[in-house]
Amino acid sequence: RKSLPRRRINRMLSNESAPPPAFSRSNSQASMDSTSMEDFWCEVESIKESSEDGSEEATLLEFKPADEGELEAEWLQDVGLSTLISGAEEEDGQALLSTLTRTQAAAVQKRYNTYTQTLRKKNKHTVRDVRDIFGTNDSAPTFETVPVSPVPSNGIQLPGQKPVWKSVSSNSCLDCGLDKGIPSVTEELSYEVSFSESITILPKNQEWPKNQRFKKEDSALPKFIVRKSRFGLTEVGDLSAEDMKKIRYLSLIELTAFYDSLGVELKRNRTERVRGRENGLFGVPLTILLENDQKKVPGIKVPLIFQKLLLKLEETGLETEGILRVPGSASRVKNLHQELEAKFYEDAFDWDQVRNNDAAGLLKMFVRELPSPLFTVEYLPAFITLVEKISKIKLQLQALHLLIMLLPEANRDTAKAFLQFLKKVVANEGKNKMNLWNVSMIVAPNLFIYKGKRANQQEMQAAATTAHIVRLLIRYQDILWTVPSFLISQVRKMNEAAMNNSKRQLMFDKGVRKLLRRKTMERDRPERPEGAVIFPPYLQSDIPEGVIRVYAPLHSKVSMAIQLNSQTKAKDILARFHCENSRGSSQNMRGHIQSLHEIGGNIGQHCLDPDAYMLDVYRANPQAEWVIKPKAS
Repeated sequence: RKSLPRRRINRMLSNESAPPPAFSRSNSQASMDSTSMEDFWCEVESIKESSEDGSEEATLLEFKPADEGELEAEWLQDVGLSTLISGAEEEDGQALLSTLTRTQAAAVQKRYNTYTQTLRKKNKHTVRDVRDIFGTNDSAPTFETVPVSPVPSNGIQLPGQKPVWKSVSSNSCLDCGLDKGIPSVTEELSYEVSFSESITILPKNQEWPKNQRFKKEDSALPKFIVRKSRFGLTEVGDLSAEDMKKIRYLSLIELTAFYDSLGVELKRNRTERVRGRENGLFGVPLTILLENDQKKVPGIKVPLIFQKLLLKLEETGLETEGILRVPGSASRVKNLHQELEAKFYEDAFDWDQVRNNDAAGLLKMFVRELPSPLFTVEYLPAFITLVEKISKIKLQLQALHLLIMLLPEANRDTAKAFLQFLKKVVANEGKNKMNLWNVSMIVAPNLFIYKGKRANQQEMQAAATTAHIVRLLIRYQDILWTVPSFLISQVRKMNEAAMNNSKRQLMFDKGVRKLLRRKTMERDRPERPEGAVIFPPYLQSDIPEGVIRVYAPLHSKVSMAIQLNSQTKAKDILARFHCENSRGSSQNMRGHIQSLHEIGGNIGQHCLDPDAYMLDVYRANPQAEWVIKPKAS
């Protein structure tokens, strides 16, 4: 065989250098029998061969050794608490701290304590005492944190009202080769209480299984039922970019608290410096690809080349036997790769010449050749840990859920498109002979093996682990791309705290106070976020309690006052507008799926679930505007 090139394929599971383990298929920490993992090893060999023949370009990642305290400093910055490092009294940091649960506050305090102790050892500048941050005076601080009892997604517990749950089965997205003859275990998931607060206290001397074994049968995975509250469910794309930024802050804090509650170390790699290409298709960072593609198609969220490869396979390859597993011709894939780079943006590439197995090879090459992995370098160790150190699938799923919330927008949208395609592949198992475990084994090496300067081949120890992660991603993808309501609750509280701080500052401004006196008869509205619709003053007058004015700028009837009752849902309001405008519907709205949006108040912008009960949402955010417009794709 050809010798391995200097740029080796390696699996970074930690920041520490380690001698390469023996190349053995029995090394997997989470083991399975060797025959069940054969597809995984074949895919690894295929990846190595493609790298040896030069068809895949080298991309080097540079890592710096972590200095003591630097990881904690990076963590504080990544959760939006850089003010604790700089010492500045900024509103956003204070608003974030005011929303934390008991376990979340403990996680922040633990990291901040480590950071400050390190600085004192190095005789650096004076740091703030942790007691000043959490407003305590004794050495064993008690936290003023949000309650741990179930709180609806609006962040406000309505007096005397019990939550009404509607079961939403994840099984709608799980027709993935499930053995219909064997009943699957059903478990319930709740988004109302933070995951870390709901963990049963574990014994301190608990030992995690060193050789966890998986059952490859699809029926071994439980079916989860998601409790749907009166506020409905919120998908990732339903929130504004600014609110999703806050969701990421809170997700990292919650993930850290979750791992702390389980007694598991949250391993993390240092942020890498990527040396990637700035143009082309393969080996280009997702953000640069999207910047280039958005010049052609404004608002696009998934790279055009990736979309085209998925479309090609969905149109002609879903029923191809062994799709993804059977490799295409290496020489053809290499030539197609070069031709795509030259002709794709000129619309001169002939897709009819591409065979299905070659298209699958190009798809895997695209994912594999991203300069930074689809699931990011920083948290790849956390993905591995959630399987190796957490044995219960429900807890694995909760950790995985938070990791998905942590992904950058471009990575999350691209991963979602990829997993939706993989779900379709598994749904055609009867013809393509690719069940959930087969697909997971093939995809895992492409997602969780990446290139770097230090080669240690530790991917061999994580074979079954990574395949199991991919299996969870495919099976439960509809759950994973839903924003937990307890995080939305905390975002609302953050926004309310920020608004209150802003109002207090405005009251000291004489010019603003003079302006307010002239407008005493007008409704006090918060500043409209980006995306809000501006309406004439005669439409913005005060309206009675329990009545909302809904705007529909794309309809012929652009405004309507609607009296809410306890049973009014968002879809009822949409239906009423549709009925009122059915005869004279505007050309602008035809062909678009309309949704009701909550804009302003204690949320940036929120596309509401059609099953959301509007009176509950209104009481949670009485200062919001209500707008009917197309849902962002």
